[in-house]
Amino acid sequence: MNSTTTTLNALFNRIPRRHSLENVKEINSIVNEYEDLLINIEAVNSFYEKNMPVFFDELDMVRSNIKKSTDNKASKKNKDNFFDEASGALKETMQALISMYDDGNKTA
Repeated sequence: MNSTTTTLNALFNRIPRRHSLENVKEINSIVNEYEDLLINIEAVNSFYEKNMPVFFDELDMVRSNIKKSTDNKASKKNKDNFFDEASGALKETMQALISMYDDGNKTA
């Protein structure tokens, strides 16, 4: 397991499940760190460069739901649902990346 895989697993394990102000800050921090990792992985070789766009697209959806979870006009239930969708999607996309990335040596 290389350092990128270790970092991905650590981020994955930090993803909060319940909506709160602290968890919104935490998930935003995780998303930013995750995006930096995506950029680094994308630069590894052409295989990863071709396979990264889907992960960036997922990240945009996660950010959108996090933002919706902080909307003052939304009900508590809706905020919780948006946050739950965001954290669930982030977990799914990270798990997919961990499986696809493997040890960072794929070329085909």
